Amino acid sequence: MSNSEFNPNGVNPGGLGPRTKRSLVVLLGQLPGQIIALVKAELAAFKAEIAGKAKNIGLGIGLFAVAGVFAFLAVIVLIALAVIALALVLPLWLATLIVAVSLLLIAAILVLIGLNRVKAGTAPDPEGITASIRRDVDAFKGVGEYEH
Repeated sequence: MSNSEFNPNGVNPGGLGPRTKRSLVVLLGQLPGQIIALVKAELAAFKAEIAGKAKNIGLGIGLFAVAGVFAFLAVIVLIALAVIALALVLPLWLATLIVAVSLLLIAAILVLIGLNRVKAGTAPDPEGITASIRRDVDAFKGVGEYEH
């Protein structure tokens, strides 16, 4: 067998690479398998990339949660500092009462603002999506005014 001849396995006897001459039918027959292999390889790469990103995102969220706990504790310490500072000029019970009432006022103001925002977000919109859907249904039924 000479170097220009190939064996049935598709590899030349010198081991230099795949067969260079293949029929169109053979090439078309191999195409679905190659496409499937390519899609599987792309999916595996995508899964690996997503897994790495998910790990980093999970770690970041965990660190945000721990930072939130420390910030909450810092606010508590600052509130205690406000009580102590007022206790230098007022009786301790009065300093504590002033700080507590101030915190309750802040909480009440935030609740009122939050209620206002929720009411604004849930108020019906006469020209919104519901009205648009009603007009579409009426047009479908042939009732009311609509463009042809």
